[in-house]
Amino acid sequence: MNDNDLDIQRIDPTLYNEDLAPIPHSKRSWGWFEIFNVWSNDIQSLFGYTLAASLFLTYGLNGWAVMAAIILAGVIVMVLVNLTGKPSVKYGIPFPVMIRASMGVRGANLPAMLRAIIGIFWYGVQTYFASTAVALLITAFVGAGDGSTFLGLSGVAWVSFVIVWIFQIAIFWQGIDRIKHFLNWAGPLVYVVMVALMVVVWVQAGDELLPAVATIFSASGEHSGSSIAAFLAIVGTMVAYFAAVVINFGDFTRFVKSERHMKLGNLLGLPLNVAFFSFIALIITAGTLVLFGEALTNPADIVERVDSLPLTIIAALTFFAATVGINLVANFIPPAYDLANLFPSKISFKIGGLITAIVAFFIGALWVSVISQIGVPGFVNALGAVVAPFYGIIVVDYYLVKHKRLDIQQMFSAAPDSAYYYVKGWNQKALMAFGLAALFSISSVWVPALAALTGYAWLIGAGLGGALYYFLMQRQPVTVPTAKS
Repeated sequence: MNDNDLDIQRIDPTLYNEDLAPIPHSKRSWGWFEIFNVWSNDIQSLFGYTLAASLFLTYGLNGWAVMAAIILAGVIVMVLVNLTGKPSVKYGIPFPVMIRASMGVRGANLPAMLRAIIGIFWYGVQTYFASTAVALLITAFVGAGDGSTFLGLSGVAWVSFVIVWIFQIAIFWQGIDRIKHFLNWAGPLVYVVMVALMVVVWVQAGDELLPAVATIFSASGEHSGSSIAAFLAIVGTMVAYFAAVVINFGDFTRFVKSERHMKLGNLLGLPLNVAFFSFIALIITAGTLVLFGEALTNPADIVERVDSLPLTIIAALTFFAATVGINLVANFIPPAYDLANLFPSKISFKIGGLITAIVAFFIGALWVSVISQIGVPGFVNALGAVVAPFYGIIVVDYYLVKHKRLDIQQMFSAAPDSAYYYVKGWNQKALMAFGLAALFSISSVWVPALAALTGYAWLIGAGLGGALYYFLMQRQPVTVPTAKS
């Protein structure tokens, strides 16, 4: 029996459906370009651009040092995802199945549901932000309406929000291949438009652009503390930006044809892609300093200042594609699998996606009037820090405890003597490691005395989770499956 083969007669139906089953190598169609576009869509959102541009302005570092920090963060994330992606390349399984090996076949639902809650929340929020691009387009043609609102949204805003919500459902309902095609189209398109915008800004700014770049590179930011602390804070901020995808990267690499394709896609999509995109953000930001007298970090503000119908149309389509792209990558695919893992016999990938979309509709619809006003984003960010220990647990379990060998058949078994059943389906030592490490993660967000560690909370939480798990598991004998398992 191959690593990816299952004996269907021996599986537990409460742990299995076709969407969670291992994907044989013969049925995989993703190469390096698809992985590259996972990262392209993750980076090239409105928030991603604003983050990259603002880093040059707020940390008081020479711009070249900022570029170096951003590239280093890309390298770190590349190493992290190569580690979490490799098991799913080998076995063809998604994140919630992969983590059964460490948390237990029932315990895997804890990290899966925490990740699902985060994904569903931000799916709703990003759906709203994508709708603002559509609203920009509609307003350019028919105007903004009479100014009346409901729940903080105008009539145009409501129409735009429903359009985006239905559009995303239409994509995922056609399956993972349709999502792949959209990402492969959206990633390059956004790059073409961003490069074109950079060239236009460069031409219009003329000889004044390079002095403006020098101004941004003059280390005039407001960040207090040493240069080393600022450098590390930038690295931590960028790593945290990608953290949502780092943990469940196996949801994507299970479709990849080989580990080589994964690593090449990660190399091109992370350090090189991040560096190039940040350079574009730098040039455009410097250009806005010349053209408008201030450095603008929000692309929507730039479009509004230019007041050009052709640019508005192109920008709206680009912002829409970029935001929907990151929404599908970071906020839709993970909860769809996570919900399917909760009740596999009743919830498929499509049904999990539909549940995600329905709940997210209310989150997005209430974003302006309610949710953004009551501190919920802070709670969800804290939840994001809490899941960091699961990264360390996954990696340590696979590479140091299980020695890169898993028994896929037993990942779908709830028999008391199966390898990943532990105690009633839960690995109590993994749960203990998670709980102790999560205490630090949540403290770094909520305790003022630890505020200086906030930027590094994800990395430290992941390291603590892995170290505690390794220490606790040394006291437990581990069954290593044979090569034929």
